[in-house]
Amino acid sequence: MNTQLHPLRFGLAMGTAAAIFYLGCVLVMLFAGREEIVVFFNSLFHGLDVESILMLDVGLGTALLGLINTFGIAWLFGATLAALYNLFGSGNRRSNY
Repeated sequence: MNTQLHPLRFGLAMGTAAAIFYLGCVLVMLFAGREEIVVFFNSLFHGLDVESILMLDVGLGTALLGLINTFGIAWLFGATLAALYNLFGSGNRRSNY
């Protein structure tokens, strides 16, 4: 049974999933009102008040840069996670599960 993960593919999956999540946040910011956005993000961040730092006039360039950065960081995290999984999961260990 092959339990190895391909780091580049896993990184691509993580990056893509994070980019989709980022686009969801962008859509919330585009279509919700300020009060709804504050309630939404305050609940996501366990009551941290984001109202004073909320920036609603994010330009397309800034949003695109955020999307690229989110993808890149998540890709790096996913590839690192898969490589570490392969490193620590290698060997001839027997498992009962």
